[in-house]
Amino acid sequence: MTLTVAQIDRETDELVGEWLPLSDAAKNLGLSIGRAKQLLKDKKLVGARRGGGEPHIPKVFIAGGDVLKGLPGTLTVLADAGYGEVESIRWLFTPDDSLPGSPIDAIVAGRHTEVKRRAQALGF
Repeated sequence: MTLTVAQIDRETDELVGEWLPLSDAAKNLGLSIGRAKQLLKDKKLVGARRGGGEPHIPKVFIAGGDVLKGLPGTLTVLADAGYGEVESIRWLFTPDDSLPGSPIDAIVAGRHTEVKRRAQALGF
């Protein structure tokens, strides 16, 4: 299975802060590396290349041994709005005064429906 993952830019890399190599993310999720790659391919997770080597995902995307609740649906909406992996990561981590915090902060706080509604508005 060929997996293409975009190279991250420095600004977005700094917005995210903590990253996990995909192999570590797979371990945290209790999955094989192949199944973790499938999550990326299916847009249930998004990641980026940081330098060389394997893809990395933002550490906050995994909570309690599972993909963060509400994240896959939000990623689907962003992809439907034409956002690529890096653009989705940037949008999720960019502070939004109306939330307050960033969309990923709101998802972590359990407000993923509100974030998904905002993401849907991007498609119009």
